[in-house]
Amino acid sequence: MINKTFETKQGIKTHIIENKLFKTNIVCVILTVPLNIETVTQNALIPFLLRSGSKKYKSQLEISKHLEEMYGASFDCGIDKIGDNQLLKFYIEGINDSFLPNKDSILKEMLDMLLELIFNTNIENGEFNTEILNIEKNNLKQKIEAKKDDKDFYAFETCISKMYGENGFGIFKYGRIKDLENINSKNLAQIYNKLIQTAKIDIFISGNIKNDNIVEFLNQNENIKKLNPRPENIVLNNEYTENKQEVNSIQVFQDKMDIVQGKLVIGLDIFSKQENLSSIAFVYNSILGNGSNSMLFQNVREKESLAYSVKSMYIRPKGNIFIRCGIEIENYDKALSLIKKQVSDILEGKFTEKDIENAKKFLISGIRNIPEEQDTEIVFYIGAEISKTEKSLDFYIDQINKVTKEDIIKFAEQLKYNIIYFLRG
Repeated sequence: MINKTFETKQGIKTHIIENKLFKTNIVCVILTVPLNIETVTQNALIPFLLRSGSKKYKSQLEISKHLEEMYGASFDCGIDKIGDNQLLKFYIEGINDSFLPNKDSILKEMLDMLLELIFNTNIENGEFNTEILNIEKNNLKQKIEAKKDDKDFYAFETCISKMYGENGFGIFKYGRIKDLENINSKNLAQIYNKLIQTAKIDIFISGNIKNDNIVEFLNQNENIKKLNPRPENIVLNNEYTENKQEVNSIQVFQDKMDIVQGKLVIGLDIFSKQENLSSIAFVYNSILGNGSNSMLFQNVREKESLAYSVKSMYIRPKGNIFIRCGIEIENYDKALSLIKKQVSDILEGKFTEKDIENAKKFLISGIRNIPEEQDTEIVFYIGAEISKTEKSLDFYIDQINKVTKEDIIKFAEQLKYNIIYFLRG
């Protein structure tokens, strides 16, 4: 659990996650900005440029050497999205101080190095290194193109983009290939300088943290000192803030690709304003299609053998349920009809208390396992910070246990089809 959260400056927070289960500490810095079609590709390039060096560590070789000196610590970065927000993520993971010889300490070194790489990058004369930029532009192009290699993921992303367009959640986290041509070392440096002075910044420190002056250390860090206070410029998504308009008719799209197995994605909008909505939605989703006991798995895959894979997922920040299914192309009509029957069966109350019990057990087991995985715990708290929904794990378990059959049926009444997308051969 997070023991303490400190506001280092306005818009810059430090979160200390005390957990004694692990032999490693993780320092994670997240820069969060609203997803914007004009800047998404430029922002997606930045983490991969920053890993090439800083004013202090001039090259990847120097970075690697210093990581080795910190008992083989590892550094990574990446891009994610939560709701309508794009996240630039940077991690250093190193051995916990308790396991070091001679009472050495590397936690502050890890912090110092990560902040150096992010906020003191190697920009010369107002420009990034052009050679490195061109390499990373090509790497990003390959990441964007690789979306088509995973047909299930491609179908899901395409379905989302057709639902939301080039707005917020509908934008692919890595951006667009067509933007790359106009990105150069100078204009990207300008975007970077603006980003670090305007993004919401969260510093997560996870592990067996024994240094009680970490916050003071951060306050005195030169790279933190040069950052301006800023408002939390993010899009606050939760299940109550979506001003959705119900579609007049279900949108149906079919695309063709050289594939053998069809990919069916169905998007549904949640219009419910129930108290304890997210817990009800999680239980509903588990009954519908999250896990081997779910109705979709048991009826569409096991009994009727109409799907290679089938599952549903609840996207809390956007108030959506998505159903994803891999099927034989010729089984499209049968599979779609049977999937819709599972949705209507829940609406009509054709599920048992045992179904509810199994769903709750599945969800509660997942909640209790959050502290067992360091990365999972950090991701959980990042989501809580972005959505402003931080509660104890016991609170979430209690809310799950409160969900009734009547709650689920009432929720199902406010669940409306938005889109059906089918990727076929």
